[in-house]
Amino acid sequence: MQPVDDPDSTASMDQPSGCHPPEWKPRIIAFCCNWCAYAGADLAGVNRRQYSSEVKILRVMCSGRVSLGMVLKSFAFGADGIIVLGCHPGDCHYQIGNRYTEKRVDQVRELLELAGIDNSRLRLEWISAAEGEKFGRTIDEFVKTVRALGPLGGV
Repeated sequence: MQPVDDPDSTASMDQPSGCHPPEWKPRIIAFCCNWCAYAGADLAGVNRRQYSSEVKILRVMCSGRVSLGMVLKSFAFGADGIIVLGCHPGDCHYQIGNRYTEKRVDQVRELLELAGIDNSRLRLEWISAAEGEKFGRTIDEFVKTVRALGPLGGV
């Protein structure tokens, strides 16, 4: 992410759609819960369900372990989009981890809004180990969304 030239500027850090080079590929990080979403990614692979290669998967034991700092640092170090994938509510292997996830993602969305960054660059989704097709579809939809937004903070 590049700093804004004028600190008093209220302009958004996001570039308008269509202002990025055609060869640009978004840098997207997917934080995946070990027990459900990561297993869903594995099932997608076993079923040969291809999904976008722009996404780098990071396995965490629980989506509840994804902190505000992890998400904000990911954006600061060049991520164009972040998706957090966890167990469905009520199915968390750590009982209430995904409740914490929801609260944290809402907090990050508020911070993104204050920074002038489009909230749709951050997504939260619940995916079970049996939903390989949903995993692939969700990743593809998110990549499409981030591509439409363009690079975060310029090229």
